[in-house]
Amino acid sequence: MPEGLDLRRATDSDVAFLRRLYADSRAGELAIVPWPEAVLDAFLDSQFALQHRHYVTHFARADFFIVERQGVPVGRFYVDDRDDHRHVIDISLCIGDQGKGHGTRLMQALMSRAARARQSVTLQVSQANHHAQAFYRRLGFQVIGENGSHLAMQWIS
Repeated sequence: MPEGLDLRRATDSDVAFLRRLYADSRAGELAIVPWPEAVLDAFLDSQFALQHRHYVTHFARADFFIVERQGVPVGRFYVDDRDDHRHVIDISLCIGDQGKGHGTRLMQALMSRAARARQSVTLQVSQANHHAQAFYRRLGFQVIGENGSHLAMQWIS
């Protein structure tokens, strides 16, 4: 595990934190939407619920981790360990914990475990998220396809 960070399995008691984290991850794109706060909150609640349901339904065997720093939740890291590769479903960090190398260390730890198991690592990233694409490219991921609004990327050891 990356120094200073711990992973633990998410539980039902983490849903409120995960909902806030989801809202943080959408803050930039929704900042220009002129909705009243109550409408925005209702929208974010419904979108989080849909995403959460999708993840636990379609990735039932996945590991849903809460990222902690000194016992305080600072992110989520969802990984599906498949037969021949590991698939990153989601990696999100609180705004105050971004840009500090936490995401890099989490991904490098996963890539190291995958390399020892002779597995590749795959993920999907929004075509509109150029910052995330650059992050994954720096780690050695390459685009292997696209499906509508997302790019499929893969890292091979």
